[in-house]
Amino acid sequence: MITRKIAFIILSIIAGLSTADAQQQLKYSNFDQWVVREIPESGIIGGKTKTLYEIGPNDTIKGAKAYSSTSSPWATSNVYARVVGVNKGSVAVYPDKHGAGRCVKLTTKLDSIKALGLVNIEVLVGGSMFLGQMMEPVKSSSDPYSKMEMGVPFTGRPKALKFDYKVNCPNVNHRIICTGFSKKKEIAGRDSSEVFIILQRRWEENGKIYAKRVGTGRERFFKTTDWVEGHTLDVNYGDITKQPYYQPWMGLIPEEKCYYAINSKGKMVPVHEVGWDSPDAKPTHILIMASAACGTAYVGTPGQTLWIDNIELVY
Repeated sequence: MITRKIAFIILSIIAGLSTADAQQQLKYSNFDQWVVREIPESGIIGGKTKTLYEIGPNDTIKGAKAYSSTSSPWATSNVYARVVGVNKGSVAVYPDKHGAGRCVKLTTKLDSIKALGLVNIEVLVGGSMFLGQMMEPVKSSSDPYSKMEMGVPFTGRPKALKFDYKVNCPNVNHRIICTGFSKKKEIAGRDSSEVFIILQRRWEENGKIYAKRVGTGRERFFKTTDWVEGHTLDVNYGDITKQPYYQPWMGLIPEEKCYYAINSKGKMVPVHEVGWDSPDAKPTHILIMASAACGTAYVGTPGQTLWIDNIELVY
């Protein structure tokens, strides 16, 4: 028989779960805790130990090992790659100081691989952090989004995303494209840093994943700033294409830039965003990304940097 005390505990747990479901928050979003990864690179490219950082419970991991976390929802563009037996680490996301604690520093940089003392590959790396996971070890530089599982399960309906940020934008009106397969070159256009929150309602049919856009908040930063505390990015629900604040880059994710997710068969597949959902639809997944650069992979401005801290969902 269930006593009054046990019944009270059960009801309290249920009430707690209901409150958490209605006002879900994201773990490790004050960015004071970090995983440190010490990866020895192969001798042919110098044999040094590269230090990579991940957002999660304080820990140190030594060795060339694939990384995934069961406790933290956050992933970064820091990556362990193993190509044709060669181990390489790439890092453009770092912990940094902010106030009495720490924050995330995302930067854009040129990364090179030197074999036998000669530079033979150079790529532009844009630091980013996102909800999901990086599929390691990365074995090629082609189709970078296919190595990232973007988004985590989520059923809340926040009004805004709140965070602190700082930006450094080099005063140039061009960007660099550098993919590693050809010489780097300049292209027109000023770069910007970016933060977005996207809510989707996803479903699967015959192994393919589809989504409708439930909520959108997306902002780009074109100017250097000092720390801006408690900034809010509104989440707007339903089809926003007719709203005065709408910009083309807030629209549905195009097919050629699909994000990926793992389907019910354990396979990484593109998520096809096929339309705008009803403003009162209940999401199944949330995507949050902060990036030093915006736009196409391997395109950006070296030195473009975004610091971000204290991410909070506002209800």
